[in-house]
Amino acid sequence: MPDPSRFATRRPPAHPRAAAIVGVGATALLTLGALVFVRATVRAAENRIGKPQTLTAGSVAIADESEEKYCTPAFKQVLQRVLNACGLVGGEARRGCQPADVKTFASITDSDFNALFSPLKERGAVVLFDEGSADLDAAGKKLLEERWLDRRGARYFFVVARASQSGPPDKNRALSHKRANSVHFYLQEQTKDPELDKQVGLLWLGEEFAQLGTEFCDWPSSRASAGAKAPKCGPDTINRSAFVSWVDCRL
Repeated sequence: MPDPSRFATRRPPAHPRAAAIVGVGATALLTLGALVFVRATVRAAENRIGKPQTLTAGSVAIADESEEKYCTPAFKQVLQRVLNACGLVGGEARRGCQPADVKTFASITDSDFNALFSPLKERGAVVLFDEGSADLDAAGKKLLEERWLDRRGARYFFVVARASQSGPPDKNRALSHKRANSVHFYLQEQTKDPELDKQVGLLWLGEEFAQLGTEFCDWPSSRASAGAKAPKCGPDTINRSAFVSWVDCRL
């Protein structure tokens, strides 16, 4: 009986040249894939560099390992009281602080309150307003954007609005509230961040609490670049303002 194995189909041995072609093809595919990946990575990096950073501070990691030197125990104690009073932490459904809130709930004097923000001279800035106005000008918007984007992992962004002592206290309190809201609404408009209220602490102090002294005229401000064209800085001018800054302390 014939041996069945004689009729089985046998593959011819692979030709050395064919094997080499297959090997070269596989190598080419791998090389092409690597080049595509590298090109995509470079393009993504170029896009990040070429496009300005959006005003979405929530994408920045929160600082957990290091703190600035000004984050002393005394500083953090006062900061915690202000955060509690103004609704950024705790269960209170509060949205911002007016003068009576700061004095009653935060239990802090005018001088202590201003001392709280004094170490933030280089970190923060003063957004200035025209007399009787709560409208942000172009320079104010630009400075606000710069300070907002300079988060560096901080958790809370403070907006402390004031008014000068010219005019009735009730009117000035309402005006400082409008100035605080102008800053807040502009950040809302630019960031579209639903978590913004958990990051921004609003305080409107009118003329009744923690007026800025003229030493704050040396701080970075929205009209510093105007030079001689800017109104001379004095007690009224510096208090027609909203101080803005991230605070870098862990609590």
